[in-house]
Amino acid sequence: MNGDPSTPYSRDLGDELRQVRERYTTFRARKIARMLGWDPGKVSNIEHGKVRASEIDIVQYLGRCGRPQSFIEDFLNRYRSAFDHYFVQVPTNLRTVTMAESSADKITSYSLTSIPGLAQSEAYARALYEARGVLTPDLIEAAVRFRMERQTILRRPSRPACTFFVHENALRLKVGSDEVMEDQLMRLLFHTHVIRIVPAESGPAGIFMANYMLWEYEKRSSVAFTESDLAKVFVQDLPGVRHCKSIFARLDALALSEEQSRTMVADLASRSREDLSGRRLHLA
Repeated sequence: MNGDPSTPYSRDLGDELRQVRERYTTFRARKIARMLGWDPGKVSNIEHGKVRASEIDIVQYLGRCGRPQSFIEDFLNRYRSAFDHYFVQVPTNLRTVTMAESSADKITSYSLTSIPGLAQSEAYARALYEARGVLTPDLIEAAVRFRMERQTILRRPSRPACTFFVHENALRLKVGSDEVMEDQLMRLLFHTHVIRIVPAESGPAGIFMANYMLWEYEKRSSVAFTESDLAKVFVQDLPGVRHCKSIFARLDALALSEEQSRTMVADLASRSREDLSGRRLHLA
């Protein structure tokens, strides 16, 4: 544990406070600190989610920003769980995941049934959402757009070191058309992340009941994350994070090496291309 007690949600809500100040006032952080009789460092720490503000602090801050009572009460209801080491959000909440992911120095993930979101092509992501039939068309477009925007962190000069443990089942499960699958497999090969395929022959040992993600930071506590169609779950509790790390340690022992993994992906992409070319010739 380090000296930064913040959580992904506290950083999210702290940033929301900053956005409220900048949108509804002309105050800089130092000015609102003077108006409230606070040390400037207090405003910075609250807006970065590093310290828990009291409810009186939140009321005074948002009141100075001209927010109505209804807004303040809603924010307080959310803020009460900001520093919880286990917290759950509805699937449609996208901000917290984005902020947690974008500031991570290292990202490790496991996926049993689909290509990891950070490595999905746009066509694959859309086909996956459509096949599941959970979201309406407009929400599908918003989800796909969000997924593509998340991937910009992989193109930054200071991009996080990513390792994706992908079960072989995810590679073989057809999502969308043959063209979509071929493009998706090729996309896996030509990115800077590390791919580790968990072979089907590993049996039950390589199958976990949920997808997992671990965000690790240089100056913050690590965060474990899992999601489903029902909820997003963030875990910053030390035993929970240790358990997530133990899962990845087991996967590391089971998975193919990076070279073997890329060979398998290339082989499947080649087969997909050959099957697709054969069907085109047959139709001609």
